[in-house]
Amino acid sequence: MSAEKIAAEVRAEFGKGAARRLRADKKIPAVLYGHGEEVAHLALPYHVTMMALKNGGANALLELEIDGKDQLALTKAIQVDPIRRVIEHLDFIAVKRGEKVVVDVPVVVTGEAVRNTLVVTDNTTVQIEAEATHIPESIEISIEGAEAGTQLHASDLSLPKGAVLLSEGDLLLVNVTEAQAADTGEEAAEAAEGDAAEAEAAE
Repeated sequence: MSAEKIAAEVRAEFGKGAARRLRADKKIPAVLYGHGEEVAHLALPYHVTMMALKNGGANALLELEIDGKDQLALTKAIQVDPIRRVIEHLDFIAVKRGEKVVVDVPVVVTGEAVRNTLVVTDNTTVQIEAEATHIPESIEISIEGAEAGTQLHASDLSLPKGAVLLSEGDLLLVNVTEAQAADTGEEAAEAAEGDAAEAEAAE
């Protein structure tokens, strides 16, 4: 995962009013934690940051330029307005190249199971430890040709080089079961006709 470089401004004003003014100026209030340093209160340009987060996924890694110095920052929390769907606030944790971090990574199910089966996804993320600059956006698991009764667990995942699974190996990710047969409209009509015929014969 490559880090996108973004110029960050240090904030001197705090509170809801200051945050509203920042958003009106198309900037996102943010905080940066980590490595024993004081919490840095920042303002980031909205569009560039939004695109970087969109491209980087849930664990987007940004390179923030703060007062002329570069700092790698791992996204930890994104606060989004539920109505307008715009980013309202961001939390980052400072990281260093080569440093190991613990993150939750989405699991993406690929392929198709055999016909007449039902695929149930029990867990959509797993926790791994990986280098801050090598966090996968997602991890794929295939159900291609899977038959009813197939269960896939966290231990079945193929992790990227250097990544370590922290979730329990028996964590159920995907469960393939037999699809429940349902009467179609045609089958229901045939059953009704059969019942009517039986009733006539009995009269």
